[in-house]
Amino acid sequence: MTIKLVIPEIPPSNNKFMGRGTRYVQSIQYQEEKQKWAWLIRAALKDKPKKPFEKAEVKIIYYFPTRQRRDPDNYSGKFILDGLTQAGIIKDDSFGNIDLILRGRVDRDNPRTEIYVQEVEEA
Repeated sequence: MTIKLVIPEIPPSNNKFMGRGTRYVQSIQYQEEKQKWAWLIRAALKDKPKKPFEKAEVKIIYYFPTRQRRDPDNYSGKFILDGLTQAGIIKDDSFGNIDLILRGRVDRDNPRTEIYVQEVEEA
């Protein structure tokens, strides 16, 4: 089974929460963003699996509005993986449970995040 989610936004870079402002403000902003992405994932979910996938391949494709240089490590998928876990799509977002693929593309007219979650059999 493969689940496809399309979110009409792109999560903020991890850099947003590093080095600026007080830790308290950063913590509040971080928690707000995390909750927002959990909600976006639940809202985009059409078919939830009967039980969370034990093992899964998660592919995240960011469609940015410009060709600006971006580093994959700044778009690690943290909010997305936590949201997938909260929504009951994946059991856990650790290395033992998921294989993560990150890609960045450009779509000036339709920036978005596409998430593909495919259950894989245990080897």
